[in-house]
Amino acid sequence: MSKNKLKKFAENKTFNNLIQPERKNILNHGFIFRGKWCSNYFFNNNPLVIELGCGKGEYTIGLANQFSKKNFIGIDIKGSRIWRGAKTAIEKSLKNVAFVRTQIQNLDLLFSNDEINEIWITFPDPHIKFRKRNKRLISQNMLELYKKVSNKDCIVNLKTDSEFLHGYTLGLIESFGYELIETSHNIDLQNKINAILRIRTEYEKKFRKDNIPITYTKFKLK
Repeated sequence: MSKNKLKKFAENKTFNNLIQPERKNILNHGFIFRGKWCSNYFFNNNPLVIELGCGKGEYTIGLANQFSKKNFIGIDIKGSRIWRGAKTAIEKSLKNVAFVRTQIQNLDLLFSNDEINEIWITFPDPHIKFRKRNKRLISQNMLELYKKVSNKDCIVNLKTDSEFLHGYTLGLIESFGYELIETSHNIDLQNKINAILRIRTEYEKKFRKDNIPITYTKFKLK
């Protein structure tokens, strides 16, 4: 492991906006903020929004900048990536942002039923190969997991460069009766692009250089 990564891992432990729970401890003792994120962490009653696979936190930070009356949590397992998001939030003095370093499969251990108002998934690995389908952040099993921790009006936002994942998601929405709110095969062809879709991650910038269309899907889970 490089010295730079070790330095970031050490600094992660000093960030008061980054939580790194151990699954064993959560299973044995529960998670301190489960069901109490807004009241006991953010100290307000604002809506709770999470970004799954947040990477360096560009979208979490961008959304928090636009919506000061919402609480945002970025979740990722990569410590060297999430370091950037946590550090940026501190540098910008953003009080409505937190990060959690954990596997996304632990969501129901971190959040209680009906706790989440909105979910963002930006440029996840589509795992096109059939044998890797269980790793997709958008799948029947993962959507069922999201439903466990979401309120009845929870919205899922998927922004991706993958035509496969875009079409696959639309198929799941139709098959399982989710409510499709909005979809676009190329957000740049819209007459007016919503400000939240103008936020760009490092991955999106790379895809745009290669002239790859960016797709967007917005749907309701319940």
